[in-house]
Parts: sequence; C-alpha cells; structure tokens
Amino acid sequence: MNARDPLQPIQPDEATALADYADRAWDERIVPALTDYIAIPSKSPMFDADWQKNGFIDQVVRDAASWVEGRKVAGLKLEVVRLPGRTPVIFFEVPATKSDSTDTVLMYGHLDKQPEFTGWRTDLGPWTPKYEDGLLYGRGGADDGYAVYAAITAIEALDAQGIPRPRCVGLVEACEESGSFDLPAYIDALKPRLGDVALVVCLDSGAGNYDQLWLTTSLRGMVSGTLRVEILTEGVHSGDSSGLVPSSFRILRQVLDRLEDSKTGRLLPESFHCTIPTDRIEQAKATAKILGDEVWKRFPWACGADGSPALPTTTDPLEALLNRTWRPTLSVTGADGFPEWKSSGNVLRPYTAFKLSLRLPPTVDANEAAEKLKLLLEDNAPYNAKVTFGADGRAGAAGATGWNAPSLAPWLEDALQSASQAHYGAPCGYIGQGGTIPLMSLLQQSFPKAQMMVCGVLGPKSNAHGPNEFLHVPYGKKLTAAVAQVMAACP
Repeated sequence: MNARDPLQPIQPDEATALADYADRAWDERIVPALTDYIAIPSKSPMFDADWQKNGFIDQVVRDAASWVEGRKVAGLKLEVVRLPGRTPVIFFEVPATKSDSTDTVLMYGHLDKQPEFTGWRTDLGPWTPKYEDGLLYGRGGADDGYAVYAAITAIEALDAQGIPRPRCVGLVEACEESGSFDLPAYIDALKPRLGDVALVVCLDSGAGNYDQLWLTTSLRGMVSGTLRVEILTEGVHSGDSSGLVPSSFRILRQVLDRLEDSKTGRLLPESFHCTIPTDRIEQAKATAKILGDEVWKRFPWACGADGSPALPTTTDPLEALLNRTWRPTLSVTGADGFPEWKSSGNVLRPYTAFKLSLRLPPTVDANEAAEKLKLLLEDNAPYNAKVTFGADGRAGAAGATGWNAPSLAPWLEDALQSASQAHYGAPCGYIGQGGTIPLMSLLQQSFPKAQMMVCGVLGPKSNAHGPNEFLHVPYGKKLTAAVAQVMAACP
C-alpha cells in the first residue's frame, strides 16, 4: 500500500512535515472549530439535568461529527451511537495503511464541559471564546474539546506524508465530567468493533510545562457527593435557640473530623491510602528536578495581611508532586443551606450541606471507598442529627477508580522520546496527574495488553474547570504532531 518501509523510523524531514501539517491544520481548521465549540454551554449531565431538552450536548456532538466527516479521510466510517437514556458518543474507524497490521490505535476524548464558575476576567467568559497571544480562552477547549480534532489531524498528517500506521478508531463521549457513567455501556456495545487495541491515545490529561512532551503515568480516583446534616425542620431565632440547639454546621465539622485532620489535611482512614510504587517515586524525583518550585508556584495564591502570598501544604517539589498524585485529599467544592451574607438574619439554620470531592490514590478502589465513606460519615451521628451522604455516581459505580499505567513497552518509550525531541527539542517527561479519567481504568481492564499514551494540553495556569481556562495552541500543535509520530511507531 505504501512504498515507504513500514519499519523505518520517522526521519527528520518527515517529522518536520508532520509538524507543518499540524500547524496549518490548527490555524485553518481546528482553532475556528474550537471557537464555535467553546461558545456552546454543553455542560455535563451532572450540571445540566435538562441536557436532553436543552440540546447543547447533541449540538457539539453533531458539529464534531460533521467536521470529521468533512475531512474525507480515506476509508473513514463514523457513527453517532445513541443508547436509550444515555448521552451520545462518536465512534469512528479508519483502516490501516501499514501492511499486515492487525493492531488498533484507540483515540479518546470528550465533548461535555464543567459549569461556568466565577472569577473570569472582565473581557473573558466561559462561553465567550477569545484567541489571544496563542491562548484560546473559554470553557472546554483544552478539557478536552480539541481531542477529536487533533486525533483526526494526526491521522491525516501521517496519510499526507505516506507514513504507514495501524487501524485507528475513535471514541468521543459526552459524560466524562460526570464520571463517565454512560461509558461502560458503550464499551460493552462497541467492543466487538474496537478490535485488537495495542495503543490507547487519551488526550484528556495535562503537562508539567509547555517545553516537552509529557506522558501521564497515573491518575487519581474520585468519590464526590453531598454530605447533609439536619437538626431542625425549619429555621428558628438564634437568640432563643443557640446554646440549646446545636448548630448544624458544628455537627458537620465534627463529622468531617472523622475523615480529615484539619490541621494537616491528612485523611485519617488508612484504607484511603496506598503504598506508592517505587518506580513512581523515582519518576516523581526526576520530574521535581525539571519543574522545581513551579510545581506549587503556578497556582494563583492570594496574599495575606502582610502582603506575602499564601503558602501551600509543602514547598518541597517532590512532596508536592506526590501529594497531588498519590495521596488522598478532601475538598469542599460547594455548600447549601446558607443564605447570602447580606440577607442572613439572626436565625439558626435547620441544615447544612457540603459538596465533597474526595481524591483517591490510583490503586484504591473507588466504589469500596464510597461505601466506607458513607458509613464513616453517617454512623452514630452527634446529637442524633440526621446525617446523610449521597455519592454522585449511579448504582454500581458510586466512584471513579484511578489508574496506574502499565510498564512502558520499549517501542513506546523510544517513540515518546523521539517524538518529544523532534517536536519540542527536549526529552519526554513523566508525571502523575491528580485528576480522574474514568475511562482509563475501564480500558485497562478491557485491554490488559494495550499500551497507554495519556497526554494533554492542560499545562501551567491553563486552569481547567476554573476561571480563564485556556488552551495553549502552540503546545497543541506540537502534541498533535508528536501523537502522529508515536502512532506510526505502533507495531
């Protein structure tokens, strides 16, 4: 099918051609498509209960599918798959151009988004795309609406240069930000069509800096849900009741003290911890030397009363990396039961509710952790208050289990290093990520022999889920070319 020797490594002139193709594609096609995508509030089902009625998820899926079909990739077949009551997925497949190849590359991304959040720059907004100095601002472009466009472009770049590659399939979902609770059903339905997956390319992760290719080595798991403490059926005069009726907030604090040491942030149940693998510690040491204090300085710290910035839990780069990737942590991400301060009278509130986000080490089973968490929080409530915890997941999947990457095959390690040098002029870096991609654990179980290239454009200050989220376009261009080069090396 191709005159080029399929076993020949990518040559410097070919790497340059891949980079040039990706550069033009981003400027001419991908940035305009993402600009349109950002403007659509396709919030994940957890944040838009009326997603079917509102139609935004269907809109971005249709737009992406039309864009892919419009590229006229040879042999491409695309289908928008819809299971009853579930968010749709895009499934595409492109036949191999590498002679006698029976392997498949599975490419993954998602099109659903986190909610708006506050604090955006006055000239920016979650649904107001703006391209400025190589950064494309707006919700969802980097996390990770770009993935389907970059995946197709990587395939096109190889085909345009006549560089052989394996069969490629794409799986683009619309439920990732809700924990991918719809995805297992689609994996089951599509598994006969996925083929013999040798390499998974997941474009939903991050980068330690914008100077080199970064491979994600692990992802934390997560249990999120609502902890609610009720002590009264209605609010009462605080002068009449305080001192006799215990505050629901104080009870909630006591309940949380069972889970977390408030002075250190360490989670108290040992079952939520794990032994960190030696190889991950060694990789973290190497990454700490590369990134140094930027591991913690990259966050937007507020200033204290003396004008100096607030401090992290640690300023040691190695400990900082391990804290955010292999150690469990608790965050309160929302609250209910509180009136706005400007309209809060002298009333003892009947209940307090907190939205909890519990990040778990990669090897801790999230469903088991969710059961233990519920028992820990609800059992033997202080003052016999009504304490309930409800996880956000569905029955059978109360949490999202993390992921620890399999050992790198020699061909993949060589390909990653070659691609990073060719397109960034620096070696590939290895980094664990503190976020969660539920698909990875599922794919690891479904395809235990597959290699995993988990990467992404979420580098310093890109601020996924928060205000002023941006996509670093120059990095995205290089990543697209690097992915293409690695795909060509897949046996």
